[in-house]
Amino acid sequence: MKLGEALARWPLVRQVRQGDPLGLGRAVRSERSRTLTPRIDHADRAVQSICPYCAVGCGQLVYVERGEISHIEGDPASPISRGRLCPKGQASKSYVQSPLREYKVKYRRPYGTRWEELPLDEAMEMIANRIIETRAGTWEETTEDGAPANRTMAIGNLGGATLDNEENYLIKKLCFGLGIVQVENQARI
Repeated sequence: MKLGEALARWPLVRQVRQGDPLGLGRAVRSERSRTLTPRIDHADRAVQSICPYCAVGCGQLVYVERGEISHIEGDPASPISRGRLCPKGQASKSYVQSPLREYKVKYRRPYGTRWEELPLDEAMEMIANRIIETRAGTWEETTEDGAPANRTMAIGNLGGATLDNEENYLIKKLCFGLGIVQVENQARI
């Protein structure tokens, strides 16, 4: 490359030649910045969603490209967040696509010293059987005073803040339907 060509690539020289002394126009653009495109340009569609983290319920636009999430940003149409997201909400793409995400259940047997991986179906079957056995073995038709109880006090449920209001509502309805009355949520504590 000749010296004249190298000097012509400098932004200051371009500013002078193109009449852009304040450096606010095309003269100060690099080749990289000239060819940049928005992250959402190649998305097939945008899906409205709700952030899964805290109980605020900020609106999200989830951009999907070839069946995979390509980008998540705040939804300007949301009356709650008006297009803004906190760092956790902005990073919620990793909630779905993180290379550290677990796809098997970790289980440690009673008195065990190590974790073992179980298939999800096997773990769900174990949980269902334990609920059925515990409920049957500890069912209270009436209280000590003889009033109707129809409950078990041997099972409790503690929900988490990554569940949205609808999921927590359904879990509560399931627990009450099973006679589980000790139901709480970590987001409320």
